[in-house]
This record gives sequence, C-alpha cells and structure tokens, in this order.
Amino acid sequence: MEHNRKMSPKKIADSKAIMTEMVMPNDTNPMGNLMGGNLLRWMDIATSICAGKHCEAHVVTASVDHVSFQRPIKMGEVVTLEATVTRAFNTSVEVYVEVFAADIKGLNSRRCNHAYYTFVALDGDNGEPIPAIPVLPLTEIEQQRYDSAIRRRELRLVLSGRMKPEQATELRTFFAQMG
Repeated sequence: MEHNRKMSPKKIADSKAIMTEMVMPNDTNPMGNLMGGNLLRWMDIATSICAGKHCEAHVVTASVDHVSFQRPIKMGEVVTLEATVTRAFNTSVEVYVEVFAADIKGLNSRRCNHAYYTFVALDGDNGEPIPAIPVLPLTEIEQQRYDSAIRRRELRLVLSGRMKPEQATELRTFFAQMG
C-alpha cells in the first residue's frame, strides 16, 4: 500500500473534513443536551476522516488532548465539525477539530468545543505504522498551529510517560520565554 503514496507535503485544505449531524432525542441526556460521549464520537469520526485523507492510509486514534464541554448543544440543533491536519510527525498526524452548533435554520451559530486529536498512519496490509505525509501550511493560522504542534506533542509525550520533562526542549524554551 505504501508504495502508492507520494510523500511530498500536502496542503491542509486538501484533507479538511466537514461533518454535520442533527441532535436527535437518543443523543441527549435528561436535560435535553447532547451527551458528551456522542460528541466525542462525532469528533473522532471527523478527525479520523481528515487524518486518513491526509495520510492516504488507515489511521487509528492515538490520543485526544484536553476536551472541555464549553457550551451545551440542545436537541434539534445542527452540529458542524470542521477538522484540519495541523502537523505530521514520524508516523503520526495531529488534527484540530472545531465544533459549531446552530438552529435548524442555520441561525445562532456558535463555537461549542475544540480539541486536538493524534492519529497514527498504518499500512493496510499488516497494520504496522508507516511514515506520515508532511504538512504544508499556507495561511497564518495554519502556520501558527503547525509551529505550536511540537509543544503539544512534547506535552502529550511527557504526560504519557514517553518523554522525560527535561527532554521537552520546545516546552522548556516556551516557558522560559514567558517568565
């Protein structure tokens, strides 16, 4: 499978995924709000589609950064999830997802949530990790997310015990500049 993939950098827009869902009664809690688990599922689907398009391969979720449910989403509202790749590493890609909700007429749109997901690209034949296709940021916001992705990666690795805090050079530099 891997031999069919071109490893030249891909534009972020080329793998953007937009997913829309309507909050139905079986998606809600007793308060009539979308259950967090259902939203996390939708976020995982949208980000995995984006990561798979970018990597031109099967992908599996490796991690999800801090998620907080900032605004409730009510039954009957329309939820739009927009997922974009921020950066590729060795065999993984980081994907940013934003969640918006609006009424059925498309009015009263508001951002309700966002998160960073990490996926590992896999060979479809044997399930082994394969190199991730590099990312080509073109806009200012794409470049900002690309540049800051290395710090988020280091933080994930430190928190998971796969990197010692003193090895997180980008994080140390970032905090040194702040204070």
